[in-house]
Amino acid sequence: MGKRILISADHGLALVYFLQTDVLPTLLEQGHRVLLLTDDALVDVLQERFARPGLSFGGLRLRQARDYFYRVQHRTQYWLDFLRRAGASRRIPLGAVESFIQQVSFEAHARRRLILKVILPYVALMRRFRAARQWVVRAQWRFTPDIYRDIFETFRPDLVVASTPGWRLDRYLLREAKLRHGVTTASVIIGWDNTSSYSLPGAPVDYLNVWSEIQKQEAVLGSDWDPERIHIGGIPTYDGYFRRQWVLPREEYFRRHGLDPHRKLIAYASTFVTFSPNYQNIEALARLVAEDRLAYPAQLLIRLHPNHFMDVPHFAAERERVFALARKYPHVHVVKPVPLGGSLGYYSGEDMDEKSSMMAHADVFTTVYSTMVVETAIHDSPIVSVCIDAPEPWPGKFTLRLSQIDHWPTHSRFLKSGAGEVAHDIDALRDALNRALEAPEARREARRRFVEQECTYTDGSAGRRTGAFLAQLAG
Repeated sequence: MGKRILISADHGLALVYFLQTDVLPTLLEQGHRVLLLTDDALVDVLQERFARPGLSFGGLRLRQARDYFYRVQHRTQYWLDFLRRAGASRRIPLGAVESFIQQVSFEAHARRRLILKVILPYVALMRRFRAARQWVVRAQWRFTPDIYRDIFETFRPDLVVASTPGWRLDRYLLREAKLRHGVTTASVIIGWDNTSSYSLPGAPVDYLNVWSEIQKQEAVLGSDWDPERIHIGGIPTYDGYFRRQWVLPREEYFRRHGLDPHRKLIAYASTFVTFSPNYQNIEALARLVAEDRLAYPAQLLIRLHPNHFMDVPHFAAERERVFALARKYPHVHVVKPVPLGGSLGYYSGEDMDEKSSMMAHADVFTTVYSTMVVETAIHDSPIVSVCIDAPEPWPGKFTLRLSQIDHWPTHSRFLKSGAGEVAHDIDALRDALNRALEAPEARREARRRFVEQECTYTDGSAGRRTGAFLAQLAG
């Protein structure tokens, strides 16, 4: 007899994970019923597009969850969440976590800085002692609202699945599921750096599905997960890459963006914009291309980041500078991510053909250690990480020097793998691009090993494996 499975997809990438992979089909084919909750504004759109027997959609009530966070003892909830993210065990590399703490410290107002002086010594205790970490984990549970009571009473799920273990507002749904209704809970990791960046769970979660043995060890050693409750299922979102199902023909893709088929294609994916401008990287690439300073005539295609379209002045200003740069220099083009709508914005799966084709047809793919270094390695294209320090920081915001982020766990693994190079100035960038253009197969074996290390399953089976795991939990 089929079971009832409630899924939280509070992010555009989570919608791709569940709706554009084999995860949901695997559950539905076994006779399970699935209710997928997402941004309320997208429910009708998704119902029309993805409707099939056994699958229905509902609203995640993110506004109510956000109101609860700000209305009910907001300061206490804020600091518990800070401790949760800052307090992972020192048994794993914590470069990304340390940068988060630096950002909070830099951008804090005077009163918050005083509180930090009291809070940070406890973070040091958490780094050393499991008991200190577990106190924080359990202290969060007192904040368990009744936002979803009617859903639990009418749908009566046997399993609740979320795309994080309570790192975002999904914490309220997961807490309510476990603590008020006694439902088994599980989370799937959708991001490459998640287990090394977001630390302890924000809710009581019974089971975790991860990409790789590396992520499993980060969860066990850094956040005290029981290894027997962690399943290595690979990354379903990338099954389509391994199958080459989204790649457009080169001629079609070049026509889409007005690219010259006789010039080499240098692609750049903006990333890391929360911590640093990208403009200096983009300008260096544009100059090298426009001034014909590479070994071959080339052109540049720039993919803006979803954050560039947020209502945030410094992100919007950089976006407009990039468009102006494209108008100024020849052979420089810009592509925008496709918006999904609702509060999920430009994080979507609406342009998987765009992303996949950009990576597949780039003669060299460049970015700042983005997750797309893994995705591009799957497409077997040469990779250069461009980490030129910004001459000016974000105005009034914490800014990291890109030349000093190679100790972040995912960044370090990319460099150690040999799957690509890193460049810290325009001359080093020119040399790295030329090496990649002249010998695109030189790092092919390193790229293959890197993909196996990070993704585990490279045969397009991750969606089926993950779906089968979740079905087992529901049963």
